[in-house]
Amino acid sequence: MSKKIFAIAVMCLLVSLGYAQKDPTLFSVEGKNVKVSEFEYIYTKTNGDKADFSRESLDEYLGLYKKFKLKVQRARDMQLDTIPSLQQELEGYRKQLADSYLTDKEVTERLVRELYERSQQDIDMSHLMIQIKNPQNPSPADTLAAYQKITGLLQQIQGGASFAQLAQENSADPSAKGNNGRLGFVTAPLPKGFYHLENAVYNTPPGTVVGPVRTGAGYHLVQTHGKRSARGEVEAAHILIRTTGKTANDIAAKKLIDSLHQALVGGADFEALAKAHSQDKANASKGGYIGFFGINRYDLNFENAAFALQQDGAISEPIQSQVGWHIVRRISKKGVESYDLAKRRLQAKVKRDPRFGLARAAMIERIKTEGDFSEEKAVLDQFIAGLGEDYLSHKWKAGPQPEKAVLFRFGDKNPVYLNEFSVYCQRSSRARIRGGSRPDQNPESVTRELYREFVTDRALQYEEAQLEKKYPEFRALMREYEEGILLFEATKMLVWDKASQDTTGLQNYFEQHRKDYMWEERARVITFTVKPEGQKNLAKIRKFARKNAALAVLEKFNTDEAPLVAYQSKTVEKGKDDVIDSVDWTVGNITDSQINNRNKSSFFYKIETVLPPTEKTLQEARGYVIADYQDYLEAEWIKELQADYKVKVNQKAFDALVKK
Repeated sequence: MSKKIFAIAVMCLLVSLGYAQKDPTLFSVEGKNVKVSEFEYIYTKTNGDKADFSRESLDEYLGLYKKFKLKVQRARDMQLDTIPSLQQELEGYRKQLADSYLTDKEVTERLVRELYERSQQDIDMSHLMIQIKNPQNPSPADTLAAYQKITGLLQQIQGGASFAQLAQENSADPSAKGNNGRLGFVTAPLPKGFYHLENAVYNTPPGTVVGPVRTGAGYHLVQTHGKRSARGEVEAAHILIRTTGKTANDIAAKKLIDSLHQALVGGADFEALAKAHSQDKANASKGGYIGFFGINRYDLNFENAAFALQQDGAISEPIQSQVGWHIVRRISKKGVESYDLAKRRLQAKVKRDPRFGLARAAMIERIKTEGDFSEEKAVLDQFIAGLGEDYLSHKWKAGPQPEKAVLFRFGDKNPVYLNEFSVYCQRSSRARIRGGSRPDQNPESVTRELYREFVTDRALQYEEAQLEKKYPEFRALMREYEEGILLFEATKMLVWDKASQDTTGLQNYFEQHRKDYMWEERARVITFTVKPEGQKNLAKIRKFARKNAALAVLEKFNTDEAPLVAYQSKTVEKGKDDVIDSVDWTVGNITDSQINNRNKSSFFYKIETVLPPTEKTLQEARGYVIADYQDYLEAEWIKELQADYKVKVNQKAFDALVKK
């Protein structure tokens, strides 16, 4: 062996030893290793906030996990992992988990985190927009014309021209005539369809002009001016006195708002003044309440006044907006949510936003690049050339395709054949027929769209097959599913089913533990019910019932025309009924009367007979006996497993886990 080869071999050995030291074996069952990372993951996941990594807690959980692994080993030795139905169940779990895991992990979580971080800041921005004619379906010529115009304006700005002046003169945003393109502070998320613009806004250093940025409205140039901590949302109420532009009216409006402010400073009730004087008809009757709002919803002066209030209940000085004079009262303010609290709300928002589709498409492209995706475009072209007009109807069927015709592949070992795509097209009859109903569609355009969807579907399948290799968490989840299924099946066979079906074993267990299944002291109790119309005789009924049998009570107080009293009997165990336990269990004692609120009748209980403690029959105790017998069988099973399988613990690795 050459020195170079020997050096490489030694390096590889050292690297492998390094990895082993980073994740050593914690214990083994019959030579099958359980790594520290696996135990730490499941310990943390199971115990949550109580996972304190104390020696006591770890030792207790290690004992449980060793028993768990012993049972799983027995299940494997029973070859339960080869049962087709269990394999199908596991594959179903995997498919369900993989479908959401990849998208959630790479798309949803990234977008949610990005949106959360962006929502912590407001960005002061300007933009200049050039609209594309017929933006829903623009022609290439119109798109090019808009692009050339926006790039020409960018060149002028880069040459020293004023962004504000060019925005005022050229921007298709109507507000640019008055604000020179300066929108002021905005916060994420921007409206649907403006994700690319949002990216530009949040990724552009102050003073820099970037673009062109394409949105559904056209092309944009973006300039940012600065940022601040996000204002969030404030809950407020206001009093509005409108102005009209007429001098006399506006002077009177100012005097009125000043007088209202003085009254509030003097202690007047805000809601009462708003109801009496506010000229905002939408909310005056509600004491001026306008609810929660964020930035850019109202006039900037109004917004600034509301967010400047530092305490709940504080009121602003009179401030003027475009519609009149206001006094704003802060009711509350939403603080910055933690990521964990905001996550679910943002997930729903992200999935409804076009950014989700854009990010998913980017993920597909990443999968294709990393998977060494290659296409045989001539094969697709030849397939399309052979399609007739019936392709866009339900009549079309997938015909035989060249057996070895590869449409595309991932690397060298994952070919996808034309025949598979042909079958996919047949199954996508709804998409084909829908395409055929549109005048701008034809067999080629519909097929190429189906091809893109087919590639996406197969790219996801390809990536899902790599999940265990790429994502340790997914691998851990699949191990949990597999071992959980095996444990359930083995326990069902060896414990649960046996406990309920092994009548001889159950009877023997019961005979050996009869004293564990005892009735406490019991009473035979009569429940007397007195109808509402018999309430006037309730005291007499109670007195008579105390010393006489139930039938005698009925004979004395009931007639065929007026059956006032009814009774039922039941057996009650001591400590099981608070009302019956409220009296001394002496034969003849009765409880206080209770009212049935549903029908207004009265009822009371009488102690008829007292039964001493006695053993239960198997039938009477069956549920408890089966549960205890299951525990017994499981304990015996654990003893058997511990005798049959060798468990070896790495004490050094365990000690390293202890934190207190």
